[in-house]
Amino acid sequence: MAGLSIWHVLIFAIVVILLFGTSKLKNLGKDVGGAVKDFKKSIKDEEATAASLTEPRTLEHQNNHTDVNSTVKH
Repeated sequence: MAGLSIWHVLIFAIVVILLFGTSKLKNLGKDVGGAVKDFKKSIKDEEATAASLTEPRTLEHQNNHTDVNSTVKH
């Protein structure tokens, strides 16, 4: 009997609800959910930024992004 039974979990849940109340637990759930959502969004944005910084640059790519009025003399 080293593991948790359903009765242990049920008693723990009842004690937590009695201590904090359902409104505080609901607000806590919203806050944690919002934090996880923001974290996932920031990770996705950072990966997109890192991917754009690590893409290989070619001479054609550099020439396409130079000023149209500039000329290169060789």
